[in-house]
Amino acid sequence: MSSSIKSAAIFLGEFLRNPRQLGSIIPSSRFLKRRIIAAADLAGVSVVVELGPGNGGTTRSILNALPANARLISIELNEGLHALNSEIKDPRYIAHHGNAADLSDILQQHQTGRPDVVISGIPFSTMQPEAGKAILECVHKELVDGGRFIVYQVSARADELNSYYANGSRSVAWEWFNLPPLRVWRWHKAESQESAR
Repeated sequence: MSSSIKSAAIFLGEFLRNPRQLGSIIPSSRFLKRRIIAAADLAGVSVVVELGPGNGGTTRSILNALPANARLISIELNEGLHALNSEIKDPRYIAHHGNAADLSDILQQHQTGRPDVVISGIPFSTMQPEAGKAILECVHKELVDGGRFIVYQVSARADELNSYYANGSRSVAWEWFNLPPLRVWRWHKAESQESAR
């Protein structure tokens, strides 16, 4: 069995076991991955966090675009998918089994510093609003000033809950060449007055 077929089979099996943990039954298309990477703008970054890496397809695309001296941490709640992501061998990469709500502790544990970019595929629509807001608040807190937060999914729940970028900017675009078609949101955290000087 090829690695891509094995990865898809594991992804499907985990979706059937835990449908609320995964945003889709089908892994991301190459078109969606390209749109995510373009929105993330990874040139010159030092630390990237991926929430909900799924079968690792987007993770590999991030690593392909990541600078040689940067770090990527993926945080996966699903044990089976975490095991799959742990098979990715790259000295820049850390696969962490845990909850996105614990982002602050996870960054401290791995001593990476605050992220320039956070990319999220976790399904905000299937979690309680309070849990979703807690994750969104934590992401905003940990992002560096000028950092970017990318979310891709069908539901607009993350956008409805995400009130933390009033001083920054927000954009959204559909990726139609994906099953199902997904929206890719990009929030840009404003520079603080101190760092803008």
